[in-house]
Amino acid sequence: MSHPSPMSSAEATAAAHAVLDAVETAVVGKRESLELVLTGILAGGHVLLEDLPGLGKTLAARSFAQALGLEFTRAQFTPDLLPADLTGAEVFDQRNGEFVFRPGPVFTGLLLADEINRTPPKTQSALLEAMQERQVSVEGTTRPLPDPFHVLATANPVEHEGTYPLPEAQLDRFLLRLSFGYPTAEQEWEVVSRRLDRRREEQTVREVLDAETLRGVQQVVEDVHVDDAVGHYAVELVAATRVHQNSLVGASPRGTLALITCARALAVIRGRSYVIPEDIKALAHPALDHRVTVKPELWLQNATGAGVVESVLSQTPVPAAVEPTGASA
Repeated sequence: MSHPSPMSSAEATAAAHAVLDAVETAVVGKRESLELVLTGILAGGHVLLEDLPGLGKTLAARSFAQALGLEFTRAQFTPDLLPADLTGAEVFDQRNGEFVFRPGPVFTGLLLADEINRTPPKTQSALLEAMQERQVSVEGTTRPLPDPFHVLATANPVEHEGTYPLPEAQLDRFLLRLSFGYPTAEQEWEVVSRRLDRRREEQTVREVLDAETLRGVQQVVEDVHVDDAVGHYAVELVAATRVHQNSLVGASPRGTLALITCARALAVIRGRSYVIPEDIKALAHPALDHRVTVKPELWLQNATGAGVVESVLSQTPVPAAVEPTGASA
């Protein structure tokens, strides 16, 4: 197999913008949130979309799969979903008289884990190995997942009936957690008018990349420069969440890695080959909020992980932006 020539930083930025433009043909008025979803994918990770039903989470996941040219599967998480329903299982083939492996929906390029918090912890944990190790173990055999492999999970707010809170270990596997929120009146009418013009329910998004090109863009992300001062700023932000007065548990070193990895991907999307402090600040909430647990006695005061992150953002000194010598966009 011939390996394509390495992609330039400018080509990677153009590819990222083409993907966002394509997804925006289906998902209206969410450019900032879509940029963050793509950031998580380009950083090689998984993204959790936590929002009320009907705000475009599933549509966004399917649209990204189409634009990125990835095989797409959807797993609807329900209270009776079993781990084998995700990973697959050994099935007896009567014709051959032997067991054969029937792969589950995790064997894909982009998995939509829909309403992930409607299934019990045993099934939630079946995703853990797949998300972290990019492999699944069934009947004592370990099978690698395709590359690229990304999970876009949707979750209903925890106060919704019939939900199981995601364990901290599962939350920690998501590079970013986002919320789309309600559209403005103009955006909502745009959704309706596009549906009227289409004269059908389903939407399709044109394919912009393929798996090979996506891997090329992800490789460009690995070449993005992180200045020591910017790296230390990220470390100080995360460390501050651990000693904040409202924190029971702050963000782990995995949170620091997520922050810096995603900042490199965001820099590529924004047309730079180096990270600036604004990239770190833009990602602090989506990368850290879900990794901070507040003290239980403060729940009645509506203390949240987001409040802790906002507090440390305002108190941590921001380094002066320094463009690295020889770095070009």
